[in-house]
Amino acid sequence: MPSYRLGRTNEDIQRELSVLLRTVKDPRVSAHMLSIVRVDTASDLGSCKIYISCLDKGDEKEIRRGLRSASGYLRKELSRALNLRHTPELIFILDDSITEGTRILKLMNDLEEKYNGSKTDGE
Repeated sequence: MPSYRLGRTNEDIQRELSVLLRTVKDPRVSAHMLSIVRVDTASDLGSCKIYISCLDKGDEKEIRRGLRSASGYLRKELSRALNLRHTPELIFILDDSITEGTRILKLMNDLEEKYNGSKTDGE
């Protein structure tokens, strides 16, 4: 499958799953604010890795169990929404890249304040 087509499929899956996550009735999933960071689909559409970010890091195991439990429902609804010959198996991976990016940005801002503060003190 050409890369542009796979990229479009990834975007379609991400868009549809972001809507479908709101319809999951499992309290392990619905009680948390989840966002889909990235979707990587295998070229044969056999599997699809969905990278999920969550604000509450305390219940990661429960969220993962809830997503694994809801994967059949999500896969069925995804097959209805998208016209794919084969609907991939959904593999959910919790991703902390947003949290890590925020931490790095804070460190950079602290360094900038320290640098600008020492520069004005020495002038």
